Amino acid sequence: MKLENRTAVVTGAASGIGRAIAVSLARRGCNLALVDLNDAGLSETARMAQLAQTHPPASTTPSTTVLRITQHHLDVADRRAVAAFPQAVIAVHPGVDILVNNAGVAIGGNFEAVSEEDFEWLFEINFWGVVRMTRAFLPLLQKSDDARLVNLSSIYGIISPPGQTAYSASKFAVRGFSNSLLHELAGSKVGVTVVHPGGIATSIADNARVPKDMPPEEAAKRKAIAKKALRMPPEAAGEIIVKGIERRSPRVLVGNDARFLSFLERVAPISYWKIFSRFLPTS
Repeated sequence: MKLENRTAVVTGAASGIGRAIAVSLARRGCNLALVDLNDAGLSETARMAQLAQTHPPASTTPSTTVLRITQHHLDVADRRAVAAFPQAVIAVHPGVDILVNNAGVAIGGNFEAVSEEDFEWLFEINFWGVVRMTRAFLPLLQKSDDARLVNLSSIYGIISPPGQTAYSASKFAVRGFSNSLLHELAGSKVGVTVVHPGGIATSIADNARVPKDMPPEEAAKRKAIAKKALRMPPEAAGEIIVKGIERRSPRVLVGNDARFLSFLERVAPISYWKIFSRFLPTS
């Protein structure tokens, strides 16, 4: 897929993987509609994207496209705001060729400790945000001569570790939704890519909610353990994902850990966690 002169909508673009995807797209001459609730973060992403396009690495062929980069304050959990959002985008862009549903949150803790309110809060963003953004933008994607829907699941959409019932359930839901939609759209001009990142060094562990009754020291310990698994720089993850878009890959595994765990789940679908847990840090 040729990305130059295309237009991509990227949610969760103020930091982490979303920012990295936006910068990688800009480096290839792709126009951007950046989406987040963090306006300061969006401004920094826009600056970095513009710089990446005008000063690419020496190994990259520079794009001559004059990028159009817009910033949009949007909560993907807001049903009405999402439904109205495509009109705001096409008011400043000629169309949309790529939708990257990246926005996501996390909550840690065993199922009995996670309240129904927190469980629903996470699903509104991680799953319903993906569904609603897809429903809102699919008509615009279908008008493109070559379009791509890119949904961020997780390695936890392939494996299900303890303490991640809400997050893993939401990412399995994204995976199932994306794979079914891929078959529904087969033969059309809209392709679907589902992405399964492994441990990416973003702020997701720091920003994760914890159950209200969890002692602060226990919450701090859980977050510290989780952060040890977050190793790949977001910039590397962004490049892998954008290369997957260029190749029109239906599935992208990001990181050696994601590839290994995906393999382990296939060969030991019931006992994979018992095997893998032997190598996990405990403190």
